[in-house]
Amino acid sequence: MTGSTRRLAINRLKERGTPDAAAVDAFLARHPVPLVEGARCTFLYRGEVDEVHVVHRILGLPDRLPLRRLRGTDLWSAVLELPEGSRVEYQLEVRRGEHVERVNDPLNPHRSHSPVGSSSVCFATGYASPEWTEPDPEARPGTLAELTVPSRALRRDARVTLYLPARFRRTAAYPVLVVHDGPDYLQYAAAKTVLDNLIHRLDVAALVAAFLHPGDRLVEYANSTAHARFVTTELLARLERELPLMQAPAGRCLMGASFGAVAALSTAYRHPGTYGGLLLQSGSFVFTDIGEHEGGPVFDRAVRFTNRYRDRPRAVADRVFVSCGVYEPLITRNRSLVPILSGTGMRVRYVESRDGHSWENWRDRLRDGLSWVFPGPKKLVYE
Repeated sequence: MTGSTRRLAINRLKERGTPDAAAVDAFLARHPVPLVEGARCTFLYRGEVDEVHVVHRILGLPDRLPLRRLRGTDLWSAVLELPEGSRVEYQLEVRRGEHVERVNDPLNPHRSHSPVGSSSVCFATGYASPEWTEPDPEARPGTLAELTVPSRALRRDARVTLYLPARFRRTAAYPVLVVHDGPDYLQYAAAKTVLDNLIHRLDVAALVAAFLHPGDRLVEYANSTAHARFVTTELLARLERELPLMQAPAGRCLMGASFGAVAALSTAYRHPGTYGGLLLQSGSFVFTDIGEHEGGPVFDRAVRFTNRYRDRPRAVADRVFVSCGVYEPLITRNRSLVPILSGTGMRVRYVESRDGHSWENWRDRLRDGLSWVFPGPKKLVYE
């Protein structure tokens, strides 16, 4: 029975009259927070405050959802209907007099982490973290090694974390995956665990991955000639000299999320015929026909590139995987890019999720993306 056809647990508590502190304690001990009942998710806060709001980033809804106080108690609640399979990050904005602060939900142990901090997470009915994102004792682990590449293009020593698959052999020929924002993919998207598991399960071909450590990413990733030259003529050339790689476009893929997706597409655009695959997640493909754009000055170079590519699109790879969350403002930008990419003759696979602009969203789409660009033996049987 769904939450739309039965009384919500919070309503049953309200119907008991004015609950005392012991009744509220017992209620919270029985129910994980947020309460998920069918499509309805009930957010709760307990404390003597003047106002509480849920602050979220769900496109199409007000940014702040007010909680209402249960009469005679210090318990506050708000109900939000979320479609099946949704995953939503949020915080609570709490006001005491003139003091306002944003905090993670103290009643919810689930956290999402990123380079800018942490948030609480609400898992709606039907969402579950993919089991292949968790360590599998049966999957033989690959290895990570640190590499320093002196770069004339970037005018700095560039750090790269290199992933070699389990059972790596010098007599084989491996495809290579170049990953923008490498440390973040490793730390927040469990990229090594995901690669170990997907390769072990034969969903993805055994591959070598180069996880890039950016300098000033808003400069290097925004259609930078220097970055594209570093990746293609310095890093890729060195990897192909020193490792048993395929050394053909079909064996090379550029991957990135947000600004990293702009860097991946613009690098391939500047070096046509070099890369066979692109994996673009929630790309910051902001564009405008005239006037200003909502991204602000930091997006100017990315906007100019996106505008140019939309005006004069061309095939820059063979396979392109694009994913985006329906709750993020970039969804319309990514949707509009898909037919442009397909119109060039590239094979494009597009996946949407009920999620936002987050590392867990990008993590959860990695099997779809990697198995499309570099299918393993299991996937090849069904293609």
